[in-house]
Amino acid sequence: MGKSDIAMIGMAVMGENLALNMEEKGFTVSVYDVRDGIVDAFMAKKGAGKKFYGAKDIKDLVDSLEKPRKVMMMIKAGEPVDEVIDKLLPVLEDGDIIIDGGNSHFPDTERRTKKVEAAGKLYIGTGVSGGEEGARKGPSLMPGGSKAAWETVKPILTAISSKVNENGKEEPCCAWVGEGGAGHFVKMVHNGIEYGDMELICEAYNIMKTGLGMNDDEIGDVFGEWNKGKLDSYLIQITSEILHKRDEDGSFLVENILDTAGQKGTGKWTGIAALDEGVPLTLISEAVFARCLSAVKEERVEASKILNGPGESLSDDEKKNLIDDIRDALYVSKIISYAQGYSLMRQATKTYGWKLAYGDIALMWRGGCIIRSVFLGQIKKAFERNPDITNLMLDDYFKNEIESAMGGLRRIVSKMALCGIPVPAMSSALFYYDGYRSERLPANLLQAQRDYFGAHTYERCDRNRGEFFHTEWSAD
Repeated sequence: MGKSDIAMIGMAVMGENLALNMEEKGFTVSVYDVRDGIVDAFMAKKGAGKKFYGAKDIKDLVDSLEKPRKVMMMIKAGEPVDEVIDKLLPVLEDGDIIIDGGNSHFPDTERRTKKVEAAGKLYIGTGVSGGEEGARKGPSLMPGGSKAAWETVKPILTAISSKVNENGKEEPCCAWVGEGGAGHFVKMVHNGIEYGDMELICEAYNIMKTGLGMNDDEIGDVFGEWNKGKLDSYLIQITSEILHKRDEDGSFLVENILDTAGQKGTGKWTGIAALDEGVPLTLISEAVFARCLSAVKEERVEASKILNGPGESLSDDEKKNLIDDIRDALYVSKIISYAQGYSLMRQATKTYGWKLAYGDIALMWRGGCIIRSVFLGQIKKAFERNPDITNLMLDDYFKNEIESAMGGLRRIVSKMALCGIPVPAMSSALFYYDGYRSERLPANLLQAQRDYFGAHTYERCDRNRGEFFHTEWSAD
C-alpha cells in the first residue's frame, strides 16, 4: 500500500466513523490514538482488509502520508488539542495541514490558526455535525481557518459530507466558511440553535402532556403528523420515535428517564458570544437556562412541596382546539430562534472580518446535521432574495409565516401562564418579536436612571445621534 491521503488522530466513535467514511469514499487513511490497543483493535476488526494504516506514534503517522500532509484530529476540545498540535509541528513540513474536527471554542481556533501559520503550516477548524450516524454516513461540515488549505482538503471533506438536492443538482453539505475561527463559530451557533429547537419541542411535549393530559403514544402521533409539514425535521422525527418507545416492562421509556438535562458547553458559548456582541439571543439563552434549571432536581422537588401555582386548568373545549396552536407556537418560535442566530453571525462578521455566506450555511445545515430540516431551504431562499437582509423576520416569506402563526404563539404563552406550565423559550420568542417590532421601548427611562445615579449621559430625540447630554436630576 502506498502513502495515505489523510490521517485521523483520535479513534473514539466520531473519529472512527469519519475514518471509515473516508475509506469508503476511496481514500487511504492512517489512524492513530494515544490509548493503548485502540489502533490494533481497529485494524484487526473494522479496518481489516481495507485501505487503513495503523500508526505506532505521531512520527510514524506523519511519515505515512502523501504531501502536503493532511492530519485530522477528533479529540477532546481544550488542552489535548494544543498538546497534539505541539507534537505535530516539529515533524510536519511547511504547507502541511492540521484539521481540528472537534467542538473547539472559536477563539481557540483563531489562536491556533495564527500559531500554526506562523510555523509555516496550515490550519483548519471545522464544525462536524450529525453525531455518530452522520460521521459514518455523511455529516454536515463547516470548515474555516487557513484559506490556502481549502482546495487541498476540499475533495476529501466534500466527498464524506452529506448531500442534498438543490435546484436539481446534488450539493455537498460542506463549503468554506471563512478564515480563523469562522468554522467553529458557525458550528457553535448551530449548536445553540439546536439547544433552542430541542427546548421548544420539549415545551410543546409538556403542554400536551401536562396541559392536555395526552399520553405519549398520542403525543408521538402528533409529532409524526407535524413531521409531514413545515416542521419536517430530524428532531421532530426522532421525538415521535422516542415517545412511542416502550421499556422492558411495557411502560413508555421516556417516562422512566430522569428530568435533568446535560450539556457540553456550546450553548453556553453561544450565549456568551451574543452578550459580547450585544446581540439579543434570548431564545437560545433561555434554552440553556432551562437545562440549568432542570439540573437542580432536588431543589425543584422540595420547591414543589412549598410553592403553589395558579391552580387553573384548561377546559375540554380549549383542549380540543389547542393542538394547532401548539404547532403554530413551535413553528413561529423556531423562525424567531433562527433569526436571532443569524443576527449573531451577521454581527460576528463585522467583529472578526469574516465573510460568511449565510445562504450556503443554511444549505450546509440541510443535511447530515442535528438541526437538518426542510425549513432551512427557505432560509437559503431568503438570502438569495436579499443577501444583506438584517433580520430573517423581515423577509417577506418569514414575515407572512410569522403573522399567520403568531396568534397561536400568543394564545399558548398566555394560557400556559394562567395554568402555571413553563414555556420559557416560547415566551422569549414572543417578547423578542414584540420588542423588535416596537418603534419605541422604555429604554429612555433606563437612560435617565443611569444618568441620575452615574452621570452616564443620554442622547435626545430632538438632537443628532452621537450628541450626549447630562442632567442634574436632584434638587439637593
